[in-house]
Amino acid sequence: MRFGKASTMLAAAAAVVGSIVAAPAAQADPGGCPTLNVIAVPGTWETSSTPDPERGNGMLAQVTSGLPAGARVDYVQYPATAFPWEGDMYGVSRNRAVDNARDLIAGTAAHCPGTDFALVGYSQGADAAGDLAAEIGTGLGVIPPHRLTAVGLISDPRRSETDALVGPPVPGNGAGGSRVGGFGFVSPDVRTICAVGDLYCSTPREDYVTRLAGFLAITAGTGPDAFEHYRDEATILYNDIMSAGGVPTLQLQISPEANVERETQIREFYGSQIHQDYSNYAVDDRGTTATVWLNNWLASKV
Repeated sequence: MRFGKASTMLAAAAAVVGSIVAAPAAQADPGGCPTLNVIAVPGTWETSSTPDPERGNGMLAQVTSGLPAGARVDYVQYPATAFPWEGDMYGVSRNRAVDNARDLIAGTAAHCPGTDFALVGYSQGADAAGDLAAEIGTGLGVIPPHRLTAVGLISDPRRSETDALVGPPVPGNGAGGSRVGGFGFVSPDVRTICAVGDLYCSTPREDYVTRLAGFLAITAGTGPDAFEHYRDEATILYNDIMSAGGVPTLQLQISPEANVERETQIREFYGSQIHQDYSNYAVDDRGTTATVWLNNWLASKV
């Protein structure tokens, strides 16, 4: 009887040991997985679907260079065009950037479950990176919001006055109109930089002609699946115009005198190179430039 009890205890112990040995080890990232995967989306004409390696990575090169060990940077290839005669309209080009960035994140996320992500973009690239960040922020994106730990946007054409701005205050929103719903759950991890005088990311709310042109550029070439999304933005723009006086207000803003003033403003804007000069644009009292600030911020996330 005593022998039987010992046998039972040994059998039970063996079963426990066996179950421990057979239990699968905690899942770990395979070799080569970064701690932080930075997805960078260059601006208009800074890349293409088949980029020239000699062109470099444009404005974002200074943002992504020299990051600590553990960070990996992947640049998004997309048409990066703005006009129909270049092959793709702005809206189509931007949407391809969103799709390609999403695919990059999905591929790494599936292979590296412990990797976090950052999105950075400049100009049209900021438009795309911001849209993807907003999508992830809904909680229904390609990764859960907590894995997107940093979103840095330079001259975002869809900047909102409520976005967390780094640098001196600037009036208005982006020329394409702000994103309805903002960035959702990732809002605390979004930083936007818009230089004083950069019309792409700082269009006065009362400049309805520019806002209308920006909205048409953003939506040009997009499919019917985006109708619901852009309908809300169109409604906001329409209501703002109607509240300001409707069609007569638009007519005043496209009068010969207004057109001359607008042309002068645009010429001065392009001549100033403000939009292209973020590597020299100071965002704090110490003289830290926009690109250096974002580089330091990304480094702190690794």
